[in-house]
Amino acid sequence: MSRFACCRDEDGPVKPVIGVLCCNEIADRPIQAVATRFVEPLVRYAGATVLLVPAVADAMDTRALVGRLDGLLLTGSRSNVAGARYGKSDAADDALDLDRDAVALELAGRMIEAGRPVFGICRGLQELNVLFGGTLTDALDDGHHRSTDDATAYETLFDHVHDVRLRSGGMLAAAIAEPSISVTSVHRQGIDRLGEGLSVEAHAVSDGLVEAFSARPCGGDVLAVQWHPEWDVAASASSRAFFSLIGQSLGTYRDR
Repeated sequence: MSRFACCRDEDGPVKPVIGVLCCNEIADRPIQAVATRFVEPLVRYAGATVLLVPAVADAMDTRALVGRLDGLLLTGSRSNVAGARYGKSDAADDALDLDRDAVALELAGRMIEAGRPVFGICRGLQELNVLFGGTLTDALDDGHHRSTDDATAYETLFDHVHDVRLRSGGMLAAAIAEPSISVTSVHRQGIDRLGEGLSVEAHAVSDGLVEAFSARPCGGDVLAVQWHPEWDVAASASSRAFFSLIGQSLGTYRDR
């Protein structure tokens, strides 16, 4: 008897598949990388199956991917979005990932146009803001938005937190049921001009920086946060709520 059950239907519903965009990094040689901490909450709290998407522009057929993904997460990264992408030649350019820029903007654009939900964390928020025609700035308040020491150890990199105020009636406020929350935030760029059609979901209490936004231009949810909900997700109800929202959006798309 064959050990293979050809064409057998598996028991239970098939989980939605969410693409998670990688970054280009060097570990003795060029590699595709994504932190495991972004993957685990998608499985546990969003009920999704994760497919890693290489950030290799020349090798990526984004049109083929759109038909195979139920959603997309643009993760945080140690690199910045290139200023040329939003018309600022004087933007910081010491930590760029041009292939990541190319794949993120093209794939996210195609997913949104196809009505698939798209989400962003940190760099992912910045990429989506640029995709919607917005701009970025690196003139940020060190005490609230990033580590003040580039040599900070990974274990303590996310120790500092600041407060954000959630917009009443927004997706995050409805899910979290709190007017404000404390978040972990490490980034060198932030929103300067908000992209067209984006609705603010949260502001930093200290200086008013836009920390989250949402949209639904083609039927699928677009939701992004500047902070890192994946870092403390097990200990944070608001972080779990963010990933639960991802699961709800994926489920809504699958139901359609």
